[in-house]
Amino acid sequence: MPGRTTKIGVAGATGRVGHYAVEVLKSRGYDVVPMSRSSGVDVISGNGLAKALEGVECVIDATTGPSPEQAAATEFFVTATRNLQESGKRAGVKRIVVVSIIGIDKFTTGQYGGYYSAKQAHEKAMLSGPVPARILRAAQFHEFVDTLVSWGKKGDVSYLPKMRTQLVAARTVGEALADLAIASGNIAASAPIPEIAGPKEENLADAARRLIARRGESLRVEEVSDPADPAAALYASGALLPGPHAKLAGPTFDQWLEATIPAKSRGRSA
Repeated sequence: MPGRTTKIGVAGATGRVGHYAVEVLKSRGYDVVPMSRSSGVDVISGNGLAKALEGVECVIDATTGPSPEQAAATEFFVTATRNLQESGKRAGVKRIVVVSIIGIDKFTTGQYGGYYSAKQAHEKAMLSGPVPARILRAAQFHEFVDTLVSWGKKGDVSYLPKMRTQLVAARTVGEALADLAIASGNIAASAPIPEIAGPKEENLADAARRLIARRGESLRVEEVSDPADPAAALYASGALLPGPHAKLAGPTFDQWLEATIPAKSRGRSA
């Protein structure tokens, strides 16, 4: 394991997972360089990267693009990867750890399929770069349920895809990224890509209903499955569930709700 004097850069340091990776590494005594546009580092233009990476041994890539559309997301990830790899090589970075999504290699089209394809391009670009890269695939975050509810909202109903998932806390993913960043030794080429997920399988719509009830809201959730969407059967069959080699770690979704969302009384029945 690298010494506590190891300097670790975190790209996307203010994001949903990145800020937890920063927090965890700092709590363990590591020298952390948070990299984000707010700190003067832009992974797309490359501005500030060279200075930020001075003396950095490992980079955690927790960046997320501004758009879920395939073309825009692919351009973002490929450009950010190129800049991180090229600047990292010049700075002497020894490895890059990047967060990805469980099951993305099973999707090519359909709802959210474009973004998954962009993440596949992200992984490929990272693994083909001059700086050795390690991938960590994560399940959907507890925090992402609210985002999906918002995306699916039409009036007083939120329409969500029929989806089996094993929701995980963003902080838990941040901890796993930190562990991978400081781990010593090489990973065999034949080894499966590491995965991190929560301890319990969930139905997305059921989780959304519990979130809405916890907040005391009257929004109704309807589960939908579009037979014209080639991804629908994959979501319903568990394509996003972790493999047998995955690390499972809490809290569960209900434990996370209790700890992070204040309970409120519902104004009227859904």
